[in-house]
Amino acid sequence: MGSELGGAVPPNGAGAAAVLGAAIGGLVLGILALAADAVTAVGGLFNIWNPTGPLSGVTSAAILAWLVAWLVLAHLWSGRNLDVRRVNFWATAMFVVGLLLTFPPFMDLLQGK
Repeated sequence: MGSELGGAVPPNGAGAAAVLGAAIGGLVLGILALAADAVTAVGGLFNIWNPTGPLSGVTSAAILAWLVAWLVLAHLWSGRNLDVRRVNFWATAMFVVGLLLTFPPFMDLLQGK
């Protein structure tokens, strides 16, 4: 890979920022979905379009969190080389937790239903 560029390894910070930003967005989605389901007041706060209920605000907030995380991390990591294994470990952990928090049987278990 580095041989095409005369042995230089191109920076991977922008790619790592995209991966971790997406994982943060997925984690926020799971946390907010659980919160909106568990707490009526939170669900009402996120209900910005009645046909979909709180899911409309939860997904909007998660998209905003993804974009902000991606932009901030891309700014901080631009032109840098990072340990991608470490970024991928944390991204995978966040994706798994976010996915579990959106899985109804797991959400019900956490809420004691």
